[in-house]
Amino acid sequence: MHGNNRIGFELSDKGTATLQSFNPAKAETRAGKFKGATSEDIEAAMTKAKIAFDSYSQTSPEKRAQFLEAIADEILNLGDELVHAAMEESALPEGRIVGERGRTMGQLKLFASLLRDGVWVEATIDTAQPSREPLPKPDIRKMLRPIGPVVVFTASNFPLAFSTAGGDTASALASGCPVVVKAHNSHLQTNELVSDAIARAAEKTGMPDGVYSSLAGEGFELGTTLVKHPNTKAVAFTGSLDGGMALYKMAIERDEPIPVFAEMGSINPVIFLPEKLKAETNDLAKTYAGSITLGVGQFCTNPGLLIGLESRELDQFCETLAHEITTSAAATMLNEGIANSFSKNKETSLTQNGVKLISSNNVETPRNGANAAVARVSATDFLSNPNLQHEVFGPYSLIVTCRDQSQLDEVITQLSGQLTITFMGNENDLKTFEKQIHSAEKKTGRLIYNGVPTGVEVCSSMQHGGPFPAATDSRFTSVGSDAIKRFARPVSYQNAPQFLLPDELKNENPNGIWRSVDGIWTNNGV
Repeated sequence: MHGNNRIGFELSDKGTATLQSFNPAKAETRAGKFKGATSEDIEAAMTKAKIAFDSYSQTSPEKRAQFLEAIADEILNLGDELVHAAMEESALPEGRIVGERGRTMGQLKLFASLLRDGVWVEATIDTAQPSREPLPKPDIRKMLRPIGPVVVFTASNFPLAFSTAGGDTASALASGCPVVVKAHNSHLQTNELVSDAIARAAEKTGMPDGVYSSLAGEGFELGTTLVKHPNTKAVAFTGSLDGGMALYKMAIERDEPIPVFAEMGSINPVIFLPEKLKAETNDLAKTYAGSITLGVGQFCTNPGLLIGLESRELDQFCETLAHEITTSAAATMLNEGIANSFSKNKETSLTQNGVKLISSNNVETPRNGANAAVARVSATDFLSNPNLQHEVFGPYSLIVTCRDQSQLDEVITQLSGQLTITFMGNENDLKTFEKQIHSAEKKTGRLIYNGVPTGVEVCSSMQHGGPFPAATDSRFTSVGSDAIKRFARPVSYQNAPQFLLPDELKNENPNGIWRSVDGIWTNNGV
């Protein structure tokens, strides 16, 4: 552990302020100090990133793919040291960290495969028609090109997969953009280990100095400076609504506004339809008790809102769910701040008009721990109180009871933007409530049928984002291969000579990728 900031291939120990990570399970500060970045460090990192962009954006897809695969190899080579550091800094169990390491490596390899495939650039060619009347048609070719240095804010709840070498970094590097990471103060050693691994991979594969940097710092100052720096061309963030919106406002108030791709969580409503609930009352309750408490509820897709029609079956569902929650174990949360916020936000929700606590695992809680809880409220009270749509990050869920299908319609219509909305129903249910399903589609990035929202598959068809306030731009995803498109912009080339065109647009198609040529998809030359 060197405790220094990484400025490309160099380490900086200029900072006089120091930070220490914390072990939430033991409620104690961990050994080792990390330097806070100075203004000189920030300037050096951003200058290197700008210079690196000129050459890195021109590297071949194959070279970038090799770089990403080398990062995955270097992360694996860290072995148990990385696993143990991440466990201590997050209080997450070994199995979760090992699985997350695998997901991190899988994401890097996914983008390497995407680069070799080449379709993601959306290469489009419309050939010239010089004899067209009344005016000739020029030769026009278009594809996606990288936008410039990207600042990545790492997440608290995924110390590997949404962090230093997580999906944001992997997709930005894949697109051809250098990355400057703002290390999360909860994961300082984990960040250092992974940052060093990225730097080794960059040197081994011949990437330019400055293609990757990592900075640590206390409070709001470091993040503000990075977002406002003129060399920054985009920001990626996973976290709270307040944090995401603060970054978004800074970015649009710059002399040159830039995009902020912020995933800010949601309450992920689950609608239990009557026939399904009647047939599987207790099983559904047990399934959702597990989903609510999974990972101490610290997922952006945690089911924070359960909705159903008033019935004997819904009452039985609530009783079984209450029992399951009561018998669940208390567990340590990611850090002291998250534990305190959970306790405060849960209490705020429980004190709202009409909200009744129906279950809580009131066992002795470890320091920085959480007691899971479930509450119930009528749809009438829910509809009259926007505060009940605020996310309570942790193992807490609110059950909303609707008197009829019409009131369920009102509830869905009033929902704010969500990452996920789930419908639990059999075929008859889904046909009967088709109107409500279509209404829900307008509110979410992912519609789920007969499953739980916790768990996000990393694949080409995944959409992890949604209408505001789930995300700042519902057109993009932060998970899956399409995440790369956040950091690219379309460029058209009109009547360009062949030697000035990117390989993806040249007549001979040297990379052999699929392209749209005069409206026909082909991987042949022109």
